[in-house]
Amino acid sequence: MKKRYWYVILTYILMHLSVIIGAPVLLFFGIGSGEELEKGMAIASSYWLIISFLVAFFMIIYILREDIKERHLSSGRSTKSEAFAWAFAGIFIALFSQIIAANIEIRLLGIEPGSDNTRQFVELVKLTPMLFIVVAILAPILEEVIFRKIIFGSLYKKFNFWISALISSFIFGVVHRELEHLLMYATMGLTFSFLYVKTKRIIVPIVAHVSMNSMVMLIQVVFADDIERIMKQAEQYQAFIGGL
Repeated sequence: MKKRYWYVILTYILMHLSVIIGAPVLLFFGIGSGEELEKGMAIASSYWLIISFLVAFFMIIYILREDIKERHLSSGRSTKSEAFAWAFAGIFIALFSQIIAANIEIRLLGIEPGSDNTRQFVELVKLTPMLFIVVAILAPILEEVIFRKIIFGSLYKKFNFWISALISSFIFGVVHRELEHLLMYATMGLTFSFLYVKTKRIIVPIVAHVSMNSMVMLIQVVFADDIERIMKQAEQYQAFIGGL
């Protein structure tokens, strides 16, 4: 693995660990003060995530400046139109594969549906709407750079697709601290790795990943009340039909 890739990974790790110090510092300087301690710390953590992700994003872009320059020299890259088509199709492939994985987890493995990680971020976004930028855009971009371009890409030079994708997806699941949903993360990792290998453009899995995260956040944060109202109306309608 290239030395600069280790710098990227180190930056990513420090970014995640920095909240341990950063959030209390922001709280000390008044961010989140005036609230209950738990809520105040959540607000301070949200703002620190915004700051740390932005700093890490620009640092990683700078570290990978040589890769950005060299990307046009890569052979076998798909055309822009092909990349657009695969990015669009990748959204539906990712959704379909996630639905299959979720059904296997629920019906065959008996795992409770839903993600604690997602729920935590939904609550934080509700407290601090600006965090949407991090969860929906910056986080998936950095994850694709780390887990697909660097980890998967480095493994793929030595091993076959399946070994490389599964190892990188396992690490992806571990980082998210949800081993019970390892199948889900493996499925997503395989999908995004396939898109990367197929097009040789990291932007393709990035677009698919950003789209998925954005849809989840929009559904659970922006349109949550509307969806709940529709569900209640549907239940009332079914009850009315059942009473006829």
